[in-house]
Amino acid sequence: MEDCVSRVEEDRLIYDALDILQKRFQDRTVLDSPESVRDYLTVWLTERERECFVALFLDTRHRVLEMKTMFSGTLDGATVYPREVVKEALRYNAGAVIFCHNHPSGVTEPSLADQAITRRLKEALGTVDIRVLDHFIVGGGDCVSMAERGMI
Repeated sequence: MEDCVSRVEEDRLIYDALDILQKRFQDRTVLDSPESVRDYLTVWLTERERECFVALFLDTRHRVLEMKTMFSGTLDGATVYPREVVKEALRYNAGAVIFCHNHPSGVTEPSLADQAITRRLKEALGTVDIRVLDHFIVGGGDCVSMAERGMI
């Protein structure tokens, strides 16, 4: 019984800490470094049990216009439709976009599918002069930047 109580208390502390961090990052309007983006996204996606694909729509000064979960999937995948991403980017009049998705498995290595969809999104958004700045993969408390790895 003690193990059960301590586990419940531990879970509550973790969720309380996540709530505090989320409130802290809600006030940040400018994402001016890969570290600030990494922190911002890790807070939002760490605890997800299914794969979620998120877009951060930014103005030309990289201030957040909107953060939107575009697609949700299963334990190991989410289908991403470039047409829908372009429509949303135009709706927010975005000058740039940062993508992120989680890997519930905890493995943050970009897959070939991750690389392919990033290329397709970059091409689609490029036709309307919207820049793709990065694509982050969150998992197991880690966050990998595809731009830092030269994949963007």
